[in-house]
Amino acid sequence: MTNILLYLIAYLLASVPFGFILAKVFAGVDVRKEGSGNIGATNVLRVLKEKAPDLAKKLTIITFALDALKGAVVILIAMALGSEPSVLWTIAVLSVLGHCFSPFLLFEGGKGVATGFGVLLVLIPIPSLIAIATWLIAGKVLKISSISSLIGLVALVISAYTIYPALPGIHSHAPMMIIAFIIFYKHIPNIIRIIKREEAKVI
Repeated sequence: MTNILLYLIAYLLASVPFGFILAKVFAGVDVRKEGSGNIGATNVLRVLKEKAPDLAKKLTIITFALDALKGAVVILIAMALGSEPSVLWTIAVLSVLGHCFSPFLLFEGGKGVATGFGVLLVLIPIPSLIAIATWLIAGKVLKISSISSLIGLVALVISAYTIYPALPGIHSHAPMMIIAFIIFYKHIPNIIRIIKREEAKVI
C-alpha cells in the first residue's frame, strides 16, 4: 500500500502544471495559447518576454525549479522510507508521465525535460550533470531549446551506459530509456519544425 500511495502521489504531483499556473496567476497569460503552446519553462520564457518582460526570467526559473523538484521530492521521500530501487525508478517514470500527460490538462503537458532531469539527478547524478552541462552549452551556442534538450538527452544516455553497465539496484537501463523515450516522443513536433527550419530560437 505504501508503494501504491507513493506512485499515486508521484503521478499527481508531477501532473501539477506549474508553468501554466504561474504565468496565469502572475502575468494573466495562458501559455497554452501562446508561443509553442507548451507549459514548460522555455515557452514560459518565450511568451512572457513579450507579454510580461519584467516577470519572464523569474517565472521561468521558478517553473524549471518546481518542475524539476516535483518528481525528485517524492523519490527522496521514498528513499527516506527505505524503498527498493525498483520502486524509486517506477516513481521516476510516473513523475515524467504525470508531467507530460497531466490529467489536470486533459492529458496534455510539458516535454518532460525539467522533471526528467530532477528525478535522474537523484538516481544517476553524474550522467545527469553531464547532460545538463551539455544542454547548457548547446543552448548557449544554438539558441534553440528543443535541439539543446535532445542533445542533452543523448549525452545522458551515452554517459549512463558508460558509467553504469547496469543501473545500480535494478540491473537494467529500461526505466531510464522509458524516460528518454517519453521526452523524445514529446519533442517530435519540435523535430518536425527543426527539419522544416521553422523552430523558433530562444534569445
